[in-house]
This record gives sequence, structure tokens and C-alpha cells, in this order.
Amino acid sequence: MADTIDVAERLALTLEQGGLQKATARVMAAFLFCDADSVTASELVEQLGISSGSVSGAIKMLSTVGLIERVPAPGSRREHYRLREGAWATLMSTQNGMVQAMFEAADQGIKAAGADSPAARRLAEMRDFYGFMFRELPALVERWRTERDASAGP
Repeated sequence: MADTIDVAERLALTLEQGGLQKATARVMAAFLFCDADSVTASELVEQLGISSGSVSGAIKMLSTVGLIERVPAPGSRREHYRLREGAWATLMSTQNGMVQAMFEAADQGIKAAGADSPAARRLAEMRDFYGFMFRELPALVERWRTERDASAGP
């Protein structure tokens, strides 16, 4: 158990270095290492030793991006959550909206700065990168799903 806790905390640190808030990273790691089918917010508060507000905010953020979902728990008055099946592909699929927004922001920046300006040259690289990602990401996610389904077998 101690090994799992250490590894989960290291994963949380990696997620935090990748841009997540500390509490959100720890909650995400808890979901990844959870032995139960689902957990409640109060269980996460107790397990992680953080405030209920921090857990609530983390659950909201992780639900919004599609990584976790609320699940029925017959006989329980508390809301139960679990890591969503296919969470990573769902996350990348929802990121496509952000990729499109970045593309549009760069394109608007080019128009505002003037096509021949130094800013426009920098923004053009940003626009071209996000345009490429917007075109390629859906096919990449679909390839992942196909590979995952093929390796799962019958």
C-alpha cells in the first residue's frame, strides 16, 4: 500500500508540473489508483487529507474535461464518481475545441497586427501548428480507439 501511495503522489507531482492545480492532480491520481469501482468526495477528502472545497473543485474540473463521471450508487445518499472509460481519448477529443480556439486567436492576431509584422510571423507559426493539430487530432483519437479495441479482443 505504501508503494502505491508513493507512486500516486509522484504521479500527482508530474500532473502538477504539467499544469494541473495540486489538489486536482492529487484527486486525479487517487482516481487512477483507486481499488473501488467508485469513490465519494468525502472518501477523497479523508484519503488525501485536503479540504472538501479542494476536492469539490477538482471533481468539477475533472468532470468538465471528461476524465471522471458521476455514477449511480443504489442505496447511497452520496454522489459517487469514477474514472471514465476511455477517459484519455475523451480528454483529447474535448481538447479539439481548445485547439480550434487557439487557431482562431492566432488568425485574429495576424489580422490585427498586419500580415507583414514580426508579430504576424510568430502568430502564423502558432496558427499553422494549431491548424495542423485540429485536422489531425480526431483521426489520431480514432486510431487509438481502433487499436485499443483490437488489443482488447473478443
